[in-house]
Amino acid sequence: MLRPSFLGVLVLALPVLGPGAPAAAATPTPEQARFFENKVRPLLVKNCFSCHGPAKKRGGLRVDSLAALLAGGESGAALVPGKPRDSLLIKAINYHDLEMPPKKQLPRGEIAVLTEWVQIGAPWPGATAPLAPARPRGFEVTAADRAGWAFRPVVRPSVPGSATGAIDAFLAVKLKEKGLGFAPLASRRQLIRRATFDLIGLPPTPTEVEAFERDERPDAYERLLDRLLASPHYGERWGRHWLDVVRYADTNGYERDDEKPFSWRYRDYVIRSLNADKPYDQFVREQLAGDELDRVTDDSLAATAFYRLGPWDDEPDDRRQAEYDDLDDVVSTTATTFLGLSVGCARCHDHKFDPIGQDDYYAMLAFLRNVKPYAKPSKIADRTILAPLTGGGMTLAVQERGGRPLPTHVLSRGSAATPGKEVQPRFLRVLCQNDESAAPRLPAPGPRSSGRRRALAEWIARKENPLTARVMVNRLWHHHFGRGIVATPSDFGKTGLPPTHPELLDFLAAELVEGGWRLKRMHRTMMLSHAYRQSSRVGEGPALRSDPGNVLLWRQNLRRLEAEAVRDVVLAVSGGLNPRMGGRGVFPPLSKEVLSTQSRPGAGWGRSSTEDQARRSVYVFSKRTLGVPLLEAFDAASPDRSIAARTATTIAPQALTLLNSDFVEEQAAAFADRLIKESGNDPGANVVRMFRVALSRAPTAQETRIARAYLERVTRQGADKRRALALLCKVALNLNELVYVD
Repeated sequence: MLRPSFLGVLVLALPVLGPGAPAAAATPTPEQARFFENKVRPLLVKNCFSCHGPAKKRGGLRVDSLAALLAGGESGAALVPGKPRDSLLIKAINYHDLEMPPKKQLPRGEIAVLTEWVQIGAPWPGATAPLAPARPRGFEVTAADRAGWAFRPVVRPSVPGSATGAIDAFLAVKLKEKGLGFAPLASRRQLIRRATFDLIGLPPTPTEVEAFERDERPDAYERLLDRLLASPHYGERWGRHWLDVVRYADTNGYERDDEKPFSWRYRDYVIRSLNADKPYDQFVREQLAGDELDRVTDDSLAATAFYRLGPWDDEPDDRRQAEYDDLDDVVSTTATTFLGLSVGCARCHDHKFDPIGQDDYYAMLAFLRNVKPYAKPSKIADRTILAPLTGGGMTLAVQERGGRPLPTHVLSRGSAATPGKEVQPRFLRVLCQNDESAAPRLPAPGPRSSGRRRALAEWIARKENPLTARVMVNRLWHHHFGRGIVATPSDFGKTGLPPTHPELLDFLAAELVEGGWRLKRMHRTMMLSHAYRQSSRVGEGPALRSDPGNVLLWRQNLRRLEAEAVRDVVLAVSGGLNPRMGGRGVFPPLSKEVLSTQSRPGAGWGRSSTEDQARRSVYVFSKRTLGVPLLEAFDAASPDRSIAARTATTIAPQALTLLNSDFVEEQAAAFADRLIKESGNDPGANVVRMFRVALSRAPTAQETRIARAYLERVTRQGADKRRALALLCKVALNLNELVYVD
């Protein structure tokens, strides 16, 4: 066991307990608002309002407002935000003591939705203060709507001032208004570590750090960026960011949580596309209509698995409703991913805040209505969800019902049982010059496909679309600076936050389009700025008092690595990282306790070789109902919905997982073996090498003294030198400095 006194000295800032369960109903975040409008409100309307709504109030209970639920009825309060087990509503739908609805229990998926809603604090838009002024009744897209900052055309602004770079010039304007300036540049060691983690998600080697620190050429930093952008690890790093947004998983979810066959080909397509610096507009077209393009390739077919990545219930109570729920998942994900809009909020009614009507929602759905629903493959050649590749094998892919598309109707309150008027495909009117220009020119249908998805894809990928480029450059900015220019990367509407620097956002969007939609060029542009290269180590002063949240970017932000990068760093430092790319997901070993959390313990979790278990975390099999504890502890993204910005909590299980997991124990032993191999048996040399490999720096005199004293003490207590060094390596793998990038 490691002694607390040693940990207390060497582990500079282990995580501490974070906040507990959320309290009741603060103003919902944009993501929570979408979750409520897309999932919770339709469920309550369909199942509860008839008996507990404005017309009836059985048992004294109404469920059509948060206040009514909190007040409760004859049995008491219906819910306790943040505590599903204490909420009568959750007990009732689980048929514990109470049984609601009385005629038939809700499906498992709907119970899970309501339980999650209560768990996250029962957010209800408008329950306290509205997220934004609600739109007046009677829907119309006005000229004022189209003039909103997100909806007007991108116009390249002139660069202000005399700063050496455009990015710094735009930022300097607002800094100057506050009497502030940029922080000094980060050290060479900080810079190579920051850039390497940002672009490939792995630590630089000691050799790379030493070479960069000695390189006096004026373009040394540019050379570093070019080398990192050319690395195949770049696609793995940035592919993981994209997979968060498109809700990627290898399984369907729900009770059986069966595997989605060949879903991994989509993940590999994303990584290949990013490594090849495929133009972003082509990347968009391939995912939305790769099978309808003039030239269909194996890559463009695999790209259309985008439509198949969401959760799927193989045993729904109402198959017709389930089909529309699946279509809603695709419509909502398409809109948030490529356009940064919460279109899904208009499924049941006109959007309460954004200029998106219910008709607009179903007009967008009409582009996708002809897609065959997901289904279990009955055989390997099943063409419902699979397609053959010219290079051999199969891929998960989209398939349509044929050239003649099915009609699309507006559904009252989103219910498949109450279809209304028929609508035709139409682009979102607020993103078009006028209502007339929103009408698409649809291609002639083919024998297997209507061609409608291609029309949608071409419109989204047009350089004139005001959102596509803005949304993508903002996603890049978010991951380089820790916060987007628009801090809600998938919500550019009124429930999101406005841009802190709108001119800079438009400049970057114009740069992306004019640069041929090449993303690597945009990385380089952002990372060459002083704003990116400045230090994060700034003490007390006017800037901290004036802008403690660093909204104006007077310094760089300290950022913790994401879950997958934490695991990858441990593997890289130990020397055991397997660089093999692609293929079906790998299965790290899970304990019996973890496997027992499934309805069928162990089902669907395979066994991988020791070599494969050491591959990068982007290749870990993503099972919706079963997570890897290390990744979950460090806030891995939920694959059940699009995640644009991960949370970064600080909680006790992070420290406990790193200290006690078999994985870290094994990697610490491997790290010790690496140190002995590279620096011999001298304890002093081992300590220096350990710091250089793990932290890209030499230890201080105090750190050296403490580490060597610890090795001597553990050896005196009976441990051999290798075991003592392994224990010290375990401490190194628990340092905050290992997983934080400054």
